[in-house]
Amino acid sequence: MTRELTGRHVAIIFCAAFTVIIAVNLTLAFSAVKTFPGLEVRNSYVASQTFDADRAAQQSLGWTVRADAFGDEVVLSIRDANGDPVEVTMIKAELGRATHVRDDQHPDFTFNGEAYVARARLAPGNWNIRMVAQDAAGTEFRQRVVLHVAGQKS
Repeated sequence: MTRELTGRHVAIIFCAAFTVIIAVNLTLAFSAVKTFPGLEVRNSYVASQTFDADRAAQQSLGWTVRADAFGDEVVLSIRDANGDPVEVTMIKAELGRATHVRDDQHPDFTFNGEAYVARARLAPGNWNIRMVAQDAAGTEFRQRVVLHVAGQKS
């Protein structure tokens, strides 16, 4: 006995397919909003008022920053224009993933004469270090430094 495909059956199939599509889209949208880390600045207009002056002051320092991971340590190397290590008066950093805040950490960096070193819990993959440092004259240096942690070799 064969069943006849009626208009009612087609309507049910059509509605079921779109229900699945909409459910998947809503699930992905809620997941994306839930894991979004948040705003970079509270008021972008206020931040924009000093952006050019802040950038010029930071660039005048001539610093370059590099991040490396060795086991459970993060090494943050700040060099001046001559390639010499820079010892700052203040350094704050947030270490985390770009996609969520679940793994965010605030490492306590200490200067060892060459670079800043801190212990951290690092899983393989890409990490971001959002750092703020200050020189002796009070000039702030802000940068996002990408840190790649290699996976275990088997």
